[in-house]
Amino acid sequence: MEIDIAIIGGGAAGIGAARHLAGQGRKVMLIEAAARLGGRGWTLDLAGLKLDMGCAWLHSASRNVWTRLAEAAGVEIYRRPSAWRRQYRDLGFTPAEQDAASEAFDAWSQRLLDNPPADDVAAGALEAGGAWNDYIRTIVGFISGGRLEEMSAADYAAYEEASTDENWRMPGGYGALISSHFPAGVDLKLSTPVQEISLTAAGVALTTPGGTIRARAAILTCSTAMLADERIRLPAGAAAWREAAAQLPLGHDEKVIFELLEPEAFEPRSHLLGDPRDVKAMSYGIRPMGLPTIEAYLGNDSAEIITREGPVAAYAAAMDGLAKLLGADVRKQLRPLITTDWTRTTHIGGSYSYARPGQRSARAALARPFENRLFFAGEATHATDFSTAHGAYESGVRAATEVLGVMAQVG
Repeated sequence: MEIDIAIIGGGAAGIGAARHLAGQGRKVMLIEAAARLGGRGWTLDLAGLKLDMGCAWLHSASRNVWTRLAEAAGVEIYRRPSAWRRQYRDLGFTPAEQDAASEAFDAWSQRLLDNPPADDVAAGALEAGGAWNDYIRTIVGFISGGRLEEMSAADYAAYEEASTDENWRMPGGYGALISSHFPAGVDLKLSTPVQEISLTAAGVALTTPGGTIRARAAILTCSTAMLADERIRLPAGAAAWREAAAQLPLGHDEKVIFELLEPEAFEPRSHLLGDPRDVKAMSYGIRPMGLPTIEAYLGNDSAEIITREGPVAAYAAAMDGLAKLLGADVRKQLRPLITTDWTRTTHIGGSYSYARPGQRSARAALARPFENRLFFAGEATHATDFSTAHGAYESGVRAATEVLGVMAQVG
C-alpha cells in the first residue's frame, strides 16, 4: 500500500495532524495500534456514566484549542472553577495548614523562576527541612507524575509560567471530544501497531503485522515510552531521537473511580486531599460535575500501588484514605467501578512526559524532522504545553505543517 503521508498514533497529536492535512490534496492515512482513537484521551461509558480515564481537564482553557473545537461543535463545557485547593469541611487539613501548604508550594514555584537550582534538579528549590516539602512532592506528582529529584526545574517552570488557572471540564468527556474530531477524507487503520520504520528511496516503509505500508513521509506521534523502549524500531541513524525520548520519561498518574450508592449524602463538586504530609496521599474529587462518583487521583508514589499491586490494592488504599477523613461508614457508600493502569497499557506506557534534570532541550531535539521524511509530534515535543491534550494537538499541526513545507519544495 502506498500513500503520501502516514500518521502513526491516533491520540490528540495524530488527530491534530490529520485535521491539518485533510483537504490538502494528499493521500493521508492514520495508523493506530489500539482498537480506538484518542490515545491518552479516553472517555469510557460505564453504567451510563461518562468517565474520563485519561485527560479530563481543559487546562489553560481560554487558550486551549480543544475549547474552541468544543464550542464550534456545540459540546457542553463545565466552566466552574475546580475545587483542588479547597478541602471539604477542612477535614484532616485545617485552614491554617492549607494556607501554609499553599504558600510553601507557591514559594517553591517562584524559586524555580527566580533562583533556579544550578544542577536543574527541581528538588533543589525546596526549603531545607521545610514542613511542607512532602506536600509539594505530592502535588507535583499529580501535576507531572514524577519525583522532584528526577525532574528538570527549568522544564517544570516553563510549563507553570505558560499555564493559566482556567481548568474546565466537559460532561460528555474530553476523550470523547478528541476522538470525535477525526476528520473525513483521511484513511484510518485501527488495531495496527507499527513495528518498524525504515527509509526507502521514495520515503518510508512502515512494517505492521498486516503488511508494509509505504509513504513519502510519516508523522510519528507515539509516547516517549514507546520510542525509548524500542517498541517501534526507528531507522538507522535515528539514535539521537531515541535518546531524546529517553530523557523525557512518562510519569505515573492513575485514577480509581467509585460509584456512590447514595450520592445525595455527599456535597457535589467538592474535594478532599488525603494526609497532606504523606507522599502517597490521594486527591479525591467528590461528585465531579454532579456525577454520582468519587474520582481518586493517584500521583507517582500512590500511582505505583496500581502498577505494583494491582487494582484491588488500589481500591483498598483509596477507600482507606476516604474512611480516615469521612469515617468508616463511607465504605458502605462506595462501589468500585474501575481503575486505570496507563503504565502497563500496551502502546502507551505511562501518563505524560517530564524532562530529566538538564534535559529540557530534549523536547526540541525530539521535535526535529529526521531526513525530512520522518517527523515527530506528541505532547512531549511541545516546548511549554507538554503533558496536555492541547499541547499534543498543536504539536501535530506543527509536524503536519513541516511535512507540507518539505513536500512543496520537492513537488
